[in-house]
Amino acid sequence: MKYLTIFLITLMLISCSQSRKESEGNKKIAIVISTLNNPWFVVLGEAAAKRARELGYETTIFDSQNNTAKEAEHFENVISAGYSAILFNPTDTEGSVSNVKRAKEAGIPTFCMDREINSLDLAATQIMSDNFSGCVELGQYFVRKLNKKGKYVELLGLVGDNNTWNRSKGFHSVVDNFPEIEMVAQQSADFDRNKAMEVLESILQSHPNIDAVFCGNDAMAMGAYQALLAAGKAESIMVFGFDGADDVLQAINDNKIEATAMQSPKLMAQKAAEFADQYIKGNKDFEKKIPIAVEVVTQKNIEKFAIK
Repeated sequence: MKYLTIFLITLMLISCSQSRKESEGNKKIAIVISTLNNPWFVVLGEAAAKRARELGYETTIFDSQNNTAKEAEHFENVISAGYSAILFNPTDTEGSVSNVKRAKEAGIPTFCMDREINSLDLAATQIMSDNFSGCVELGQYFVRKLNKKGKYVELLGLVGDNNTWNRSKGFHSVVDNFPEIEMVAQQSADFDRNKAMEVLESILQSHPNIDAVFCGNDAMAMGAYQALLAAGKAESIMVFGFDGADDVLQAINDNKIEATAMQSPKLMAQKAAEFADQYIKGNKDFEKKIPIAVEVVTQKNIEKFAIK
């Protein structure tokens, strides 16, 4: 009987040890990013992965390539692989909802970064730049630079992304109050540099005499600048962006781009990883939306920002 008791205790200890190892071995966090074709999102994904690794988790970055079907496939793989949490940059405000719902039903919390989904009940939290307020401030600077009159073009981002419309609405909440400032064209360029260049080249054929271009992100701002440069209009038409990407900061420093709004992708990513860690450890009480302030960067204050 004595030996039987010892044998059973040994089995229990081995079982507990194996369970603990399995639990420790399951410390994996997935980072699902809308696209890695944009350097800004590369920073977001890598910063999230780095912070998660510092907190003791294995990490994998998944590139959705701005494709909701690809994103859905990533979620299926993440769920079947038993990840502990998902740090998520959605491809589509509405189209990504079902993916987060599936993860929640599987017991995997999702933490949205930079972009939101149209639900307050599914993600553990959503950490985003204050796009509306940032573009209110950017719109005020835009009006001052145009001296309250002129013609401009607006290049929108992805039409299915709330960031696109929050930025546009913030901008227009200011600019539309000045009747002598006229928007002659508004078109989507999908947050893409090459598409922005093509779109603006086409618009310039119909509206060659504009004074400014307002772009919903910095990738489009660089594409717009390339189009203006090719048309010989880079010195006479101002370009405004949004993100705070390194190449645009350098372009502002070189007097090529007029202004941008500085986001904090690293901060959003780090917070998402830290919240995921807290959630896994038992703290599940988070605000549903957490706004992060942005700062307008111009040729006057560019020295405040590091230029690589």
